[in-house]
Amino acid sequence: MNNWVVVLSSAIILLLLIINIKNSRRFNLYDRWLHHKLIRNHDGFSWQVIAFLNDPKLMVVWAVLLAAFLINEEKNITALWVLATLGFADATGIILKRTIHRRRPFEHSDLESGYSFPSGHVLGATTMALILLQLFGKKLGLSFIIILGVIWVMVIVSRLSLRAHYPSDVIGAASLAILCFSISQQIFLAII
Repeated sequence: MNNWVVVLSSAIILLLLIINIKNSRRFNLYDRWLHHKLIRNHDGFSWQVIAFLNDPKLMVVWAVLLAAFLINEEKNITALWVLATLGFADATGIILKRTIHRRRPFEHSDLESGYSFPSGHVLGATTMALILLQLFGKKLGLSFIIILGVIWVMVIVSRLSLRAHYPSDVIGAASLAILCFSISQQIFLAII
């Protein structure tokens, strides 16, 4: 029952964001204002490194390495689930980007291309963090969970600091990741 609450909540947040981004000038002005207030010359090299390490294309490499590790541990179905979960989230994110067509913030780097909503970096980082929590959270304990949380927050801050996304882009990406992960997890649990 709890999983359905998570699925419904993340779906509602995502839907409200999409509706407001597409239809509400006031929402978009507020989002731009909030982005401007949150970011103050924090676009340094360290944020670029964090963004690089969590690039959506590189996130696929991390998922393949995790799947290879799981196959080596003779957990083939789990390995397939890891790849399917990230693939499902990424494909959904790409479809949303191409449907919403939201432009990036005005001051974004020339290195950033494509549309803004949802953030692919945050989508991948959130999905991978949820996967890692599911697989290793209980075994590795609180320190592992804190490290994952810190990395996740750093990815969010990097996307805002590099002016690649608005706050609603990262919230939407996190909501989408939670939604995709929850659906994938239910399918996975039904299979095993």
